[in-house]
Amino acid sequence: MAEQLFNDFEQVSSKQWKQQIQYDLKGADYNETLVWESPEGIKIKPFYHADETPTPLYSSNKNESFKICQNIFVFDVEKSVKRSLETLQRGAESLRFTIQDKTININSLLDSLPLETTVVYFNLEFLDLKFVQQLNEIAQKRNATFYIQLDPIHQLAKDGNWFTDLNTDFELLNEIKSTCTSVSFLSIDGTLYQNAGATMVQQIAYIASHATEYFNRIPELSGTVVLEVAVGSHYFFEIAKIRALRLVLESIAGEFNPDLKFHILTTPSKRNKTLYDYNVNMLRTTTECMSAILGESDAVSNLPYDVLYHKENEFGDRISRNQLLVLKHESYFDKVNNPADGAYYIENLTQQMAEKALLLFKEIEAAGGFITQLIEGTIQKKIQESAAKEQDLFDSGKEVLLGTNKYPNKDDRMSHDLELFPFVKSKPRKTLITPIIEKRLAEKIEKERLDNE
Repeated sequence: MAEQLFNDFEQVSSKQWKQQIQYDLKGADYNETLVWESPEGIKIKPFYHADETPTPLYSSNKNESFKICQNIFVFDVEKSVKRSLETLQRGAESLRFTIQDKTININSLLDSLPLETTVVYFNLEFLDLKFVQQLNEIAQKRNATFYIQLDPIHQLAKDGNWFTDLNTDFELLNEIKSTCTSVSFLSIDGTLYQNAGATMVQQIAYIASHATEYFNRIPELSGTVVLEVAVGSHYFFEIAKIRALRLVLESIAGEFNPDLKFHILTTPSKRNKTLYDYNVNMLRTTTECMSAILGESDAVSNLPYDVLYHKENEFGDRISRNQLLVLKHESYFDKVNNPADGAYYIENLTQQMAEKALLLFKEIEAAGGFITQLIEGTIQKKIQESAAKEQDLFDSGKEVLLGTNKYPNKDDRMSHDLELFPFVKSKPRKTLITPIIEKRLAEKIEKERLDNE
């Protein structure tokens, strides 16, 4: 529409709005009364105005809508193939295979899939050159788009040990870079930091510093790097987090190779998911997927409502996939590629998060880099501190999970329905570093309720 609406009205500046608000406060302090600070140290104002954010801070210039990604754990190849074809028929647009066993027959897994039109992610829980070379050959023959999620630093952070050791792991990555040019082989898994309780600023800074280790150790890195991100329930903050993450990563990567591209795969957090009143998880994942889409993720992989206590099952997967289908095809979340551009509040959040994350990133780099900070235990300590603060808010009722620490159904019973162990598992063993432990906010309450059933 060429005609500008409301031009006949007199413009009101942000200064005039603030003066009116201060007058209405009748002597109360504006900053103390109306400006609050988030756990990330971000100041939230009562209103935002065009004269404070004259232009969008950042736009990814995406030309494609987000892809609906289906997670599939590969154990029985025949069953995985059948499930893959069914999910593609029912609305999935990309697949993410989690593979633990490098002896899996990868040709049998992929032969009957429409690889020419389906993006496939491979979450490999091992580092093996021959396996990746097999995938590279298939990608060449079938003109397929493969994102192979190799991330030895994530392996160190989560497990406490490298796949082999630092030098061997990076030698393999460099060999994969040289010999496997038809696939994207590098991934930065930032879900661990969110699920363990890191603040949003910490998540951005840690992912950026995590990625910089690869930029430094893999010469002439090019192509596309996958950023795997988890989002929580703070709706606007999570939108801004993804935008700020892309902004920060592209700024840093530009110093190494301006042609590096980033592909963001987003999934809901497990940290706020609950065992009791589990249907509320569907509400949480819906808003979290909305944040992921509006933050301009390239692909979104939803979590089933029963992911904590049920093994993979068709019903849970179908419901989680349908949530994304409704958002895409009935709510039309795929019609605008940059919906948050020009939203003053989100632009302000994005700017503050990016600036604070860059400051923290520089501190980590000045202290020796991400791997050094992991080995020294600094990253683990900072995440534990942030997680403890959030846990205190939850325990005191200031952080609310409906059906768990507010309005719980006392008659709800779950012990009969557990197929999986829903709490942190202890596995004593020798590790190089103290691993970063994922932990849900509701675990303590849920353990007590299970014991009393």
